[in-house]
Amino acid sequence: MLYAIIGEDVADSLERRIASRPAHLARLNELDAAGRMVLGGPCPAIDSPDPGPAGFCGSLIVAEFDSLAAAQAWADADPYVAAGVYARITVRPFRQVFPKS
Repeated sequence: MLYAIIGEDVADSLERRIASRPAHLARLNELDAAGRMVLGGPCPAIDSPDPGPAGFCGSLIVAEFDSLAAAQAWADADPYVAAGVYARITVRPFRQVFPKS
């Protein structure tokens, strides 16, 4: 089943994001290589694809996991959690309607 993982950043997270991004992306690349990633990316803090020093306010990942508990455990182990980038993470079951697969 698919799960939406929504990470909400702490204030002024940009430096911590930059420092822990390689490890964060490595985990996302593993999901993608396994064919489990639907989409993922950061949410700019301002209305711009490149927010510069404004940074990001969170992230969204939609990926396949065996269960809600497995998705939550994966999210809790994210390097952004360990680095203090995320203030909180929400994991919810997700049913993809569009694009039609």
